[in-house]
Amino acid sequence: MSVSESLESDHQLARLLQIGIVLEEVVEARASKHVETVAEETAVAEYMQAAAEESFRHRDQLEELIAELDAETVSFEEIKRLVEATYEADSDFDDVLYDQLCNEETTYKFYDDLIAAIEASDTEFTVSRDRLVSVLEAIREEEAEGVEAVTRLMEER
Repeated sequence: MSVSESLESDHQLARLLQIGIVLEEVVEARASKHVETVAEETAVAEYMQAAAEESFRHRDQLEELIAELDAETVSFEEIKRLVEATYEADSDFDDVLYDQLCNEETTYKFYDDLIAAIEASDTEFTVSRDRLVSVLEAIREEEAEGVEAVTRLMEER
């Protein structure tokens, strides 16, 4: 399942939203891990904590959308394998900020592609298209802000 495929059903949309949940789990877990690593760097640690909390909220929003769809979900392990294969979500970097930047950019690009796929689709989903796109655009915007915040932190370092 890829964002580049045509969206033709609630099932396909649910699967893509599940991929978003796994990406958010990766961001949350890695940011939480980084908080411990950079505890002495207050600004970086605060950003990492905020990023983890934001990813938690995003997962909740995606889960709410999935609950509104008329679709069976796929097992977490299957989605996790797809995410790792497609987005290299198991990669690790030496620098915590570079790692966070890659995670933020990956999730931003995923949401950007997902929104484009939804807008290109003629499929009527059981969830309102306006609500779906609105939620995803808000999440994408927060990811873009995350990219900018990490970039600023990298420049200040």
